[in-house]
Amino acid sequence: MSFHETRFPTALSFGAQGGPERRTEIVTLSNGWEERNSPWSQSRRRYDAGLGLRSLDDLHALLAFWEARMGQLHGFRWKDWADHKSCAPSVLPGPLDQEIGTGDGTTRAFQLRKAYASGGVTHWRTIRKPVAGTVRVAVAGQESTGWTLDPATGLVTFATAPAAGAAITAGFEFDVPVRFDADAIRVQVSTFQAGEVPSVPVIEVRA
Repeated sequence: MSFHETRFPTALSFGAQGGPERRTEIVTLSNGWEERNSPWSQSRRRYDAGLGLRSLDDLHALLAFWEARMGQLHGFRWKDWADHKSCAPSVLPGPLDQEIGTGDGTTRAFQLRKAYASGGVTHWRTIRKPVAGTVRVAVAGQESTGWTLDPATGLVTFATAPAAGAAITAGFEFDVPVRFDADAIRVQVSTFQAGEVPSVPVIEVRA
């Protein structure tokens, strides 16, 4: 899969509809009970970047982005305005936000991830597209600078392996890896200064 490490213009994605979806297989037995199973370990996100009445310059920016991605061919980064931080949207990421591993004295590389907890159940989401410059990391509760980040994979690599038993935590902003989900864009120019694109479907890809 070809992926472009560039973000869809955030001014155009703001206000987009969308969110996570899951695939659940449900079999109803003859006694009325159900058997439920999901073949997906992670949810998959869909969005619609359709633009209401916007300036022709906005439409021009959308078309330029679309053409550069060659429609559905190349993936890109997308900012999910409702879920793009290791913490609540109203606060800044901190180095203690998310536990990403425990030191063993040997391992130097740790994958960024985010926990979704409710009712005593925690789901971990792997974060592969962090926003460079926003990541903060701590070892045993103390913020550290002795590490490097691969922003294309979300892998944090320490210069020296953290000590055994040390909690590795991190805070960050992140994007969703997506692609366009249609091979056509329908633009309507409403006036000499404005136009609209009713639907621009976008879907998450496994990156």
